[in-house]
Amino acid sequence: MNTASALSLARDSFGRLSLTDAQGVTHEGVVAVRAHPISAPEEGIALVSQDGHEVAWIDQLASLPAAQRALIEAALAEREFMPEITRLKGVSSFATPSTWSVETNRGSASFVLKGEEDIRRLPGGILLISDAHGIQFMIRSLAALDRHSRKLLDRFL
Repeated sequence: MNTASALSLARDSFGRLSLTDAQGVTHEGVVAVRAHPISAPEEGIALVSQDGHEVAWIDQLASLPAAQRALIEAALAEREFMPEITRLKGVSSFATPSTWSVETNRGSASFVLKGEEDIRRLPGGILLISDAHGIQFMIRSLAALDRHSRKLLDRFL
């Protein structure tokens, strides 16, 4: 396992992330994985080889040179998809399954909530909501939601 110092990152001809470590060994098709994607997204990032072994560890994303940081941020964005709910527009029913209509940081969306158990509370007041297809939506702060959204959400919590 290497730390971020003495690493060389690049995209190969197929657009995959390639890492050359301090010993000069090149690892093709590495994947960036956050250790704590919600509570500490800028800390603890592993670069994992195609066979699932960690080949590098990055304590702080901000400690990397800008070019390397941009490559890793792009790789993480490609891998992670978790829209953040900013407003609940409506729900089809207060019994589950129900269809939710929401505004997210990526635009309007609707999804089916199978059951109340698909809403998980995380430390810091964060909620993760899994839809019927396994896509996770995040509510970063209940207090940041408007009154109507909080009222709808309270029926499921």
